[in-house]
Amino acid sequence: MGPPPSAPADPAPPRQTLLCVEDNPANLLLIEKLIARRPDIQLLSAKDGERGVEMARRHRPQVILMDINLPGMSGLDALRALAGDTRTARMPVIALSANAMARDIEKGLEAGFFRYLTKPIKVDEFMETLDSALTSARTRTDTAVTQGDTPC
Repeated sequence: MGPPPSAPADPAPPRQTLLCVEDNPANLLLIEKLIARRPDIQLLSAKDGERGVEMARRHRPQVILMDINLPGMSGLDALRALAGDTRTARMPVIALSANAMARDIEKGLEAGFFRYLTKPIKVDEFMETLDSALTSARTRTDTAVTQGDTPC
């Protein structure tokens, strides 16, 4: 018998999941290209708020990127649905919207979005916000496990 097979010296870290809820194909394509730079992130997408909420409940992504103006259920209504569900309430949700007036941003942050990004997407700001949200998601999960809750 030979020696046992050795385990890989440096296993790849687990991939984190980003759910993008966006109905505009051009915006989704840009986000796909940006996330392709990040092999540590798996991207899921939904084209409307209802489907986004359903996918968040099923897949439990670490972070959600949410357009505000969606067909059917708006991004704000989807955020409220996520916040009201113990399975998804701890997930950081980043708003992404063409509504760029100060009052729109204030309203979004008051509603509970983790951050509020405006279109057109600014690549550096997007990537920094995503990293911040992923860090927050890890912290929230660690806190939930410490307190005996089920992590998202």
